[in-house]
Amino acid sequence: MTNTSKGLLITSLGVLIMSLESLFIKLTSISAMTFSFYIGIFMFLSTAGTLFFKQSIKKKDIYSKTFKYVVLCAFFMALSNILFISAIKNTQVANVVIILSTSALFSSFFAYLLYRKKPSKNIFISSFFIFIGLIIIFKEELSLGNFEGNLYALLCTIIFSISFVVLSRHKDANRVLLIAISGLMLSFIAYLLADDLLIDLKTLFIVMTMGFVITPISRVLVSSGTKYINASEVSLLMIIETIMAPVWVWMFLNEIPSSYTFIGGSLIVTTLILNSIYSMKKARRV
Repeated sequence: MTNTSKGLLITSLGVLIMSLESLFIKLTSISAMTFSFYIGIFMFLSTAGTLFFKQSIKKKDIYSKTFKYVVLCAFFMALSNILFISAIKNTQVANVVIILSTSALFSSFFAYLLYRKKPSKNIFISSFFIFIGLIIIFKEELSLGNFEGNLYALLCTIIFSISFVVLSRHKDANRVLLIAISGLMLSFIAYLLADDLLIDLKTLFIVMTMGFVITPISRVLVSSGTKYINASEVSLLMIIETIMAPVWVWMFLNEIPSSYTFIGGSLIVTTLILNSIYSMKKARRV
């Protein structure tokens, strides 16, 4: 098996497992803040265990110049997690994952805004069609009164994109430490905002499974896959989550996306696929 084939297989499996997260959130009836509180704890415990057993955290990680960016991005990640969970709780999963799939284009915008990294022409063309798709999705939600969930998803995408751009600029930042700190921040913010932290055993088991198994395994697989394939190929494979997350929820909870979501989502997914294929061909010509 070639390195490219290995990377495609590992990343695809990671994204497929990641697509289960929306279903696990939908399976619970607790509030977004209560869910965020517990998932933050489990995120911290799973990553803290990795830091302890692998001894991957050193004094240099704390005193390095990148540590302030680790803390900043951990805060952004905590906010984006709260917004993602709130979005899943307030609108259809299809809407959320389709809006999240636009993060690569938002990343290009913020890379230019923060670091003056000029985006290529295909980014501008793709952005045009993607925003048309978003307008189609948001149009129906305004009439249905579900605008709040879509707005959470859009804010989640924007904040996540900013953190991704900052991290890509500081490649030496300890990612495992970042997730551990993010888990603590997520729990602390949720604790301040939650009305009730009571949880039954069934719900606790669902959150534990997501926090200890689904989330860490999917992140490890996707991170490992990026060692063998480029960013364009990763972006293309992320379409798996956009397609599969609504499928899981439809199979287990019978949540059917609306016609507007299907039309707008099809336009966005098609645009992202064409953009990723173009980027891969362009990279191979260089």
